[in-house]
Amino acid sequence: MGKISVNRQHLNRLLADSADGHGVPYQQAFAELAAEYRGRPPHEILPALKDAADRALLGFSWSDLREQAEAISTGRPYTLRVTVTGR
Repeated sequence: MGKISVNRQHLNRLLADSADGHGVPYQQAFAELAAEYRGRPPHEILPALKDAADRALLGFSWSDLREQAEAISTGRPYTLRVTVTGR
């Protein structure tokens, strides 16, 4: 399970149901990558995940990105614990 802290003002960068026009939220990008890369080795998935996280301006650690890549590779669910900070 991964963990990330997101400022309340930037929660739209994470959630797919956001009405904000800030690119593709990470949740949506993750789902698309999962559909495209399922079954492929994690090392092939990592660069795409890193790019998606960078586009969403989210600071995932390499450890979290590796866990996400392994989950996509194996098709198992990935749980992300989100702490919302700020006002």
